[in-house]
Amino acid sequence: MAAPGSLSSWLRLTLIPGIGGETQRKLLTAFGWPDAIFAANYASLRAVIGDKAIRLLLDTNNEAAIAGAETWATGQDQHIVTLADSAYPQALLEIPDPPTLLYVRGRLDLLNQSTLSIVGSRNPTPQGLQNAEKFAAALAEAGLVVASGLALGIDAAAHRGALSVGGGTIAFIGTGIDRIYPARNRELAHAIGTKGTIVSEFPIGTPVIAANFPRRNRLISGIARGVLVVEAAMESGSLITARLAGEQGRDVFAIPGSIHSPQAKGCHKLIKQGAKLVEAAQDILEELHWPVSPPMTKKHPEQSCDASESSELLAHMGYDPCGIDDLVARSGLTAEALSVMLLHLELEGRIASMPGNRYQRLQGH
Repeated sequence: MAAPGSLSSWLRLTLIPGIGGETQRKLLTAFGWPDAIFAANYASLRAVIGDKAIRLLLDTNNEAAIAGAETWATGQDQHIVTLADSAYPQALLEIPDPPTLLYVRGRLDLLNQSTLSIVGSRNPTPQGLQNAEKFAAALAEAGLVVASGLALGIDAAAHRGALSVGGGTIAFIGTGIDRIYPARNRELAHAIGTKGTIVSEFPIGTPVIAANFPRRNRLISGIARGVLVVEAAMESGSLITARLAGEQGRDVFAIPGSIHSPQAKGCHKLIKQGAKLVEAAQDILEELHWPVSPPMTKKHPEQSCDASESSELLAHMGYDPCGIDDLVARSGLTAEALSVMLLHLELEGRIASMPGNRYQRLQGH
């Protein structure tokens, strides 16, 4: 996407090991364009950066990496977008450290549409997964692009939710654009690359490096009007994204959960710190002053077991995970009778089974 003849200079600047974003921005501020940077004399460069950085700038041979990136950009729906391009996400220009260059696979148009980011635990509860998918689907149906990080758990559920209704979704990844991590999300990544957008600021070929994932979080928050945290433990990386969102002036939303669930602790912490508690996607849309359509009335399928018995059992369950023994004590039913009823409820999507022979009622049922 860069202007003809200039892409190689942008790549040359960004593919120098040891020349990071801060130094790149200093040089661009001083000289305007990468071509001018490399045409500048030593004294002019020294007024902006130190001798070590100048030597890296002028002596590094990265022609092979430049050629590889240029070849990659000739592929179908594969783009390299620089700070100078109109396709560059304008929202990222508002953050303190915007990437100089982005590798993009898929739809460029999504980069400058109104976006809401959804993040959360890599080990969510069944309820958390359902919440992420349903919120993402509702927000996408309302016309917002859903952004996340392609991680297992809540991230993947958010992408799936947006795709399920034909909505737009953006995945910011912490590896090179030619790598898919985790491998279990390969099929999902293919769908996003075809119907949505995958974005990386890291050079092609960059492997999995732990430090790169917190770094990409600033892009997940920066591109969005707000960030929704679905589930998060106290040490979750999602709290980093939420903190960055607050620092960037974005809204922070959080879904509350059970006081007994470790995966709800992070959300409760955010709410105590001022995040907006949300119970439905409508809450977010209203906070953003986004046009809200009246909710559609859904027809419920025929129940496979007696409705009154099901309702009574669900009431006994509450919304915290519980085991058969607990339900026997609460309901007075036998374990055998409960097993049959629980199987029916699980097949109907009203509850989910969990490790340790426990069950959890799903919200909305």
